[in-house]
This record gives sequence, C-alpha cells and structure tokens, in this order.
Amino acid sequence: MDAVNSDGLVTSTVRFTGGKTFEYVLQSCRITRTPQAGMSANQLVVRVPRSTISSWASSDQVSIRSTQVVDDGGDLKILVEKDFQCLSPREDEDESDMYPHPATGEDSC
Repeated sequence: MDAVNSDGLVTSTVRFTGGKTFEYVLQSCRITRTPQAGMSANQLVVRVPRSTISSWASSDQVSIRSTQVVDDGGDLKILVEKDFQCLSPREDEDESDMYPHPATGEDSC
C-alpha cells in the first residue's frame, strides 16, 4: 500500500511452469478519472486516480470498486482491496506488509 501511494506503482508476478509468467500492476495515475483496467500480453494493469489511492491508503476504506465498459459493450467489474493479516497464523505466510485485520482480538473460528 505504501509503495503504490508513495511510488505510484506496485507489481507482482506469478510464475508458472515452462517459464511462463503473469504480472499484475496497480498504478496510481494523475490523469485517470476513474479506475481502469487493461490487459496486454501476460500483464494486467489497473490504473486508479492518484487522489483515490491517497485517500484509500490513509483511511479504513477497504475497497476501491468501479465498472468499466469493454469493447463488446459488456461490463468489467474492477475491485481492488487491502490485504489483511489472517486471524489465525499460517505457516510460510509473510504478513509483514499487510494491514492488521479489523477483527483482531475478537472471537473467531
């Protein structure tokens, strides 16, 4: 969250067998008026207005939602959410860059 708010960009890559990858990018953009998504090769880029990213990062707002009309006239639903720490610790899970879970301290399953 801090990276996209301060640097304007956060990228993550998923690696598959055969050397194939899929990359997704969340970009803070000063010229975009509403969240927009685009796909090129093996990369999905979601651009969100800088002001939206800034207020989202510094508040308890969980999601950014938008709908984008695509070429065939259909709708693409865009949903970007903060990543919360799990209520129950999981092995091999690095949660150091996640938000504290809102239900931390409450009884849970």
